[in-house]
Amino acid sequence: MAAVLYGKEHLQVEPVAVPTIGDGDILVRVKVALTCGTDVKVFRRGYHARMIVPPAVFGHELAGDVVEVGAGVTGFGVGQRVVAANSAPCNECFFCRRGLENLCEDLLFNNGAYAEYIRIPSRIVQRNTYRIPERVSYHDAALVEPLACVLRGFEETAPQPGDTISIIGLGPIGLMFVKLAKLYGCRVIAVGRRKTQLDRAAALGADELIEAHGDSNPVPAIRRLTHGRGVDISIEAVGNPQTWHWAADMVRRGGTVNFFGGCPNDSKVSLDTALLHYSEITCKATFHHTPMYIRKALDLICAGHVTASFFVNREEPLANLLEVMRHLMSHNGHLKTAILP
Repeated sequence: MAAVLYGKEHLQVEPVAVPTIGDGDILVRVKVALTCGTDVKVFRRGYHARMIVPPAVFGHELAGDVVEVGAGVTGFGVGQRVVAANSAPCNECFFCRRGLENLCEDLLFNNGAYAEYIRIPSRIVQRNTYRIPERVSYHDAALVEPLACVLRGFEETAPQPGDTISIIGLGPIGLMFVKLAKLYGCRVIAVGRRKTQLDRAAALGADELIEAHGDSNPVPAIRRLTHGRGVDISIEAVGNPQTWHWAADMVRRGGTVNFFGGCPNDSKVSLDTALLHYSEITCKATFHHTPMYIRKALDLICAGHVTASFFVNREEPLANLLEVMRHLMSHNGHLKTAILP
């Protein structure tokens, strides 16, 4: 059984053939697949320009067991517990040679986690698949992919212990930023729309909480909490032009903004050029992950610093995936659901 996306909000859980593997591939029986905001966007839009063209099995955060290995595979065997990333770079193109593997001109994506079995192609087996230590649960291991994206985004802002960081948006991604910021010894101001989100951020160590409803602007509150200066780093984890503006307006002179949340296609923002120029504000955006960050994320999980208990609050069988997607689409910002094929 697998969840096949046929188009906009058209998803069917139906029998499909077990994937056939080739040389260098492995076949994994999925034990846990986690829902993701990107999957919800793909479900709503019916496609993803770079990742998936329907009809196709989708889902990309998974952990499972190896049940078959192709010719030439080394390092993996039947029965091993593994986590596979959803992409692998070519290591040869212009961007890969400059350490920007996430921008690889031939970045190989792999989808199909919402299924009983998934084929992991040879390139991902070689460059972005890892064994799961026995002490680590499948639920925890499946967090590796989103955590790697967040970890890369966080380190790209060059945080220092003692920095004050604002995090706008407190879905699973924003909460991961909260957790990482506290691990790095930073002061966190969490900005969210609902009390439940703010409560979760507080449980992860957020120092101050700001509830921002609709158009209510949190920037004045941020300024009050930072003696008028603004934060050292602001992270936008929503993907909305309005919150992009807030992120730029709440950072101090010489500070850094990370526009982590991807806005809808064709979105435009108009930033204050005088503010950016005379305050020497650094603006960054972070997309995807690299194998190095997948490994670093797995290390954090193996060390017990990040666990699924903070970010996953439901379990559902694969048969219920359509209802889960509809629920997540109408309840933006909710935690992840573990799909158990």
